[in-house]
Amino acid sequence: MARRLEKFEKLPVYQKSQELFDLADVIAESLKEDSMKEHLAIQMCSNAALIQAKIAGAEGGSLYSLRMQNAVLIKLAVQDMFNAVSFASMVKINEEDYVQLMREKVEEFRLVFVEWIRGFDKSYDIPDNWAIRFDTSTPEQEKMEELMFDEDRFFGEFNEDDEDMGSFDDFDDDEDDEDKNDDDK
Repeated sequence: MARRLEKFEKLPVYQKSQELFDLADVIAESLKEDSMKEHLAIQMCSNAALIQAKIAGAEGGSLYSLRMQNAVLIKLAVQDMFNAVSFASMVKINEEDYVQLMREKVEEFRLVFVEWIRGFDKSYDIPDNWAIRFDTSTPEQEKMEELMFDEDRFFGEFNEDDEDMGSFDDFDDDEDDEDKNDDDK
């Protein structure tokens, strides 16, 4: 007997989250045997499952602030899942490079996600005394933000900082020297 779909499972945002979950599962299964494999596989799959749980949680209640709290956790889980996929590619423990495919799926999810949270009823809320107000942007606000954001300036400053930091090896050596000095005391 087929299971009856819950209301939230019919939502486009949930259906896109299922695509993310399926892709995370495929990527996790394809990782090469490595000391990090289990950790990365768990990170990918648990975040994919968390996304679906938080969508269900947001749909289970109507208070705007609670729905937005779930939305923030979803965003963080998507980013964490993508970071795990990127890291697996960077350390070359996956057979294929899934970064671009995951990036495309995340972007598809993000577009549906934004539409979903714009549908939350802002007027149905109670004060939570934490002084945090969520406000979903409009397409017009997003266009203004894009115009105001100077990508060249941002990334130019970011790259300049990287050059000043040196390499990771330099950083590790400094820490080792400090540890030795502490041991001598």
